[in-house]
Amino acid sequence: MTQQTRRDFLKTSLRYGTALWLTAHAWTSTYAQNEKVNIGIIACGGRGWGNIDGVATENIVALCDVDESPLGEAKKRFPRAATYVDFRVMLEERRQEIDAVVISTPDHTHAVAAMAAMQLGKHVYCEKPLTHSVYEARKLAEAAKRYKVVTQMGNNGHASDSLRRAVEIIQSGVIGPIREVHSSTDRPIWPQGIDRPTETPSVPRHLHWDLWLGPAPQRPYHPVYHPFNWRGWWDFGTGALGDMGCHILDTAFWALDLGAPVSVEAEGEPHHRESGPKWSIVRYEFPARRGKPPVTLYWYDGGKLPPRELAEGVEVHANATLFIGEKGKIWYPHGGEVVLLPRERFADYQPPQPTIPRAPRGHHQEWIDAVKTGSKAWSNFEYAGPLTEMVLLGNVAFRVGHKINYDARRMRVTNCAEAEKYIRREYRKGWSL
Repeated sequence: MTQQTRRDFLKTSLRYGTALWLTAHAWTSTYAQNEKVNIGIIACGGRGWGNIDGVATENIVALCDVDESPLGEAKKRFPRAATYVDFRVMLEERRQEIDAVVISTPDHTHAVAAMAAMQLGKHVYCEKPLTHSVYEARKLAEAAKRYKVVTQMGNNGHASDSLRRAVEIIQSGVIGPIREVHSSTDRPIWPQGIDRPTETPSVPRHLHWDLWLGPAPQRPYHPVYHPFNWRGWWDFGTGALGDMGCHILDTAFWALDLGAPVSVEAEGEPHHRESGPKWSIVRYEFPARRGKPPVTLYWYDGGKLPPRELAEGVEVHANATLFIGEKGKIWYPHGGEVVLLPRERFADYQPPQPTIPRAPRGHHQEWIDAVKTGSKAWSNFEYAGPLTEMVLLGNVAFRVGHKINYDARRMRVTNCAEAEKYIRREYRKGWSL
C-alpha cells in the first residue's frame, strides 16, 4: 500500500470498529476474580517506564513506540507482547485483544491516541497534561462520557493520601472562605526561551521521526526535541505550566471546585514563538460558585515564588500551594503534610474524619480496579479534562501577551481573536481527532 492508501485504510477500519463495538456492546464489567486486563502500551520510553511498572500486574499484550530502542527494551520484559511503531496500526490489528491502553507519548500526541482508543471502546490511562490544547481537553472529556470507558489522567498525586487529606481539610472550612491561592513549581528543568536549531542531523535509524511528529507541523529532526526536551517546545509540549500544573493546581481545583476561569493574565520572559518562557507568573480569576466566593489563583514557575510574607513563618519553596482564608491560611507542600497558619491559632486542631475514599495501591491500580468493577477512577477525563483546560489557558494568555476573558460555555476567548489558534491547533494531514 502507498502511505496515503494505508492511512485511508486505517481511518476506515477504525470507523468500522467503532460502529461495530457501539452496536454490539453497552460496556459493563465482565472480569472474573483474579482475571487480568489486556493492555496495549503506547510509548515505552521516558515516563512510559513508570506507567508500565504501574500496570505490570496485568497482561501487556502489545507494545508501541516510535523509537525502537525503548521498544526493544520493553519487548525483553514482555516477550509475548506484539510490537508496533504506529499506535493506529496496533489499535486496528489488536482491537479484539486489547481492553485498555496506557499513553505516555509527548503531549502533542496524547489526544489523537486517546480519542482513537476510546472510539474503539478501549479504557484509557493517559499521562498529564491530558492534552496539548484546550479544545482537545474538552473533546476528550466529552468522548469519555459518550463512549462510557474508564479513564484516568496520570497526575499520580491525585490518588495519594496526602492530597486527599488536604482536600478534606480545606473543604472542612477550618480557615473560612478562601479567596486567594498561590501555587508554584521548580520547573522548567529543560531549556526554554530558545530558538529552533538550524542544524539538520540525520535521523537515528531506531527513530521513526515522521511518526514522532504525529499531528505536529513538519520540521527536521534534532536531538533537542527527542527524547526529553520536547516539553519546552510549543509544537510538542506545554512548558512548565502544562507539565506541573495538573499536579500542583489539582489540590485547589478539587478542593475549591474551581471549574473554568473567567479571565487569565500571564507575565514571563521571554515571549518566544518557538518555546516556552524561562519563568512565568499567571493570574487566574474564578467567579463565585455554589456558595463559594470568587477566587484569584496565582501560578509561579522558573524560580519565581509567592511573596514570603504571606506564609507567616513557613519557608516558602516550590511545588507547594498556599491557601488564604478569612480565618487563617493553609500551606500544602505537594505530597507533604498540611500546615495551618498561624500555628498557635490551630495548635489544638483535629482534622475531620475522612470523606474521600483512599487508594492504598496507588493511582494506576485505582484505574485498573475501576476497569474491572465498572466504576470510575477519581482523575477520570470528565474531571481531568476541565482541570487541563484550566491549566492550559495560562499558556494561551501568555502567548497572546495580554489578559484574556474566557467564555467557558462557548470555549472562546472573547477579547482576542488571536487566541483561537492556541485554543484549537491545526493538525498535520493524516492526524486528527
